[in-house]
Amino acid sequence: MTKNWVIAIDGYSSTGKSSISKVIAKRLGLIHMDTGALYRGITFYGLSHCQNADNKIDLQQLIGDLPKINLVFEKKNDELQLFLNGINIDKEIRQPQVSANVSQVAKLPDVRAFLLDTQRNIAKKGGVIMDGRDIGTVVLPNADCKFFLTASTDERSKRRHLELLGFGENISIEEVKQNLIERDKIDSEREIAPLRQAHDAILIDNSNLTKEQTIELMLTYIK
Repeated sequence: MTKNWVIAIDGYSSTGKSSISKVIAKRLGLIHMDTGALYRGITFYGLSHCQNADNKIDLQQLIGDLPKINLVFEKKNDELQLFLNGINIDKEIRQPQVSANVSQVAKLPDVRAFLLDTQRNIAKKGGVIMDGRDIGTVVLPNADCKFFLTASTDERSKRRHLELLGFGENISIEEVKQNLIERDKIDSEREIAPLRQAHDAILIDNSNLTKEQTIELMLTYIK
């Protein structure tokens, strides 16, 4: 029954949206698409090609460069990984510098319009689970099932900090927390497609749930 379903998962940063979506997709035989990776890919391009004298992204230059950006997901090691103009950037897009800049890039109307068709085209045939911040509200408002994930700021900071340490990044948990707070503010207050729970989305607070417990809870709703 769920083979042709379209499932939307939105929520705050570091609530496990992507990793949880991947597991659910595998269990249900669906395609998983991490839309946040697309925005991170454009941010990575901006940091690599559009920096100004202050080492910040020149947003107008980035907008002008959008036609030069080709982002595709390719299957590697049994999972989809992101390629930018033919180069695998799946690890690079998780760097702290990308995390610190992605919300500024994601709020640009030109960037959102650039990626909207890409996301919708993937979902046309069904059988897909997509996670992000505006999937249930803007990208796929008619999804068969919608979730909104949240967790406390402290818990999300711990998770993100451990993830970054695993990548070999030397960063304090306080820096991680401040970055999350700033991202939450930008994502929730942006004019175009702000982060919010769709009226028909199921709210899941996984502050006190393990990843596996969250997955099992969501599967009970899907099935």
